[in-house]
Amino acid sequence: MNTVATQASTRKSVPPVQAKRAAIAKAKALAANVPAHIGSTPATRYRGNPDIFGRLVEDHDHHRALLAMIAATQGHSPERERLFVELVKEVKSHAAAEEQALWSSVMRNPETTDEARHAVAEHKELDELMADLAARDMASPGWLRRFAKLREEYLHHVGEEEQEQFLAAEEHLSENDLRHMREVFNRRKEQEKAEATIEKKLSQ
Repeated sequence: MNTVATQASTRKSVPPVQAKRAAIAKAKALAANVPAHIGSTPATRYRGNPDIFGRLVEDHDHHRALLAMIAATQGHSPERERLFVELVKEVKSHAAAEEQALWSSVMRNPETTDEARHAVAEHKELDELMADLAARDMASPGWLRRFAKLREEYLHHVGEEEQEQFLAAEEHLSENDLRHMREVFNRRKEQEKAEATIEKKLSQ
C-alpha cells in the first residue's frame, strides 16, 4: 500500500479547534511576528473531518490566516511580499486541485452542475483579482484597498462553499468518493503548487 493510501485508511477526525489552530500555525511559520487574527468563521461541520471537504476547509483556514496577516503588514515589506506570493500560489493550486478532484465529478451530475459551475467561475474571478494586485506597487495607497476587495471576495467564496456547495455535493457522493477525492486533491495540490506562477495583469 502506498503512503497516500496508508494515510487515507488511518486518518481520523481532528477536533475543529485543533484543525483551525494548525492551519493558522502553518501561515504563521512564514512570518512569526505578523498577527493572524482571522476572527470568527462560518459554521461548518467539515472542519477537522478526514474527507475531501475537511481537507478543503483546512486550506480555507490557512488562506484566511494569510489574508489576515497580509492586511496587518505595511508598505512593500518583505513580509507582505512573502505572504502575498504564498497566498497566490496557495489559492491557485488549491482551486486547480479542487476543480480536478471535486468539481469535475460534481459537474457531471445534473443536480449539482450549477453549484460546480458557480464555484469554478469564482475561482477565475479570484485569479483576476490576484493578478491585478501582483501588477501593482504594494506600497501604493490603493494596494490595500484593492487587497481588501480580494479578501472580501475570497471569504465570501469559501463561506459559500462550506455552507452551501459542499452540502449539496455531499448528498451525491459515497464515502469511497470522498476518500478518493481527498487523495486526488492532495496529489494535484502538490503538483499544481510546484508549478504555480505569479501572473501580473492589470484589470480593465
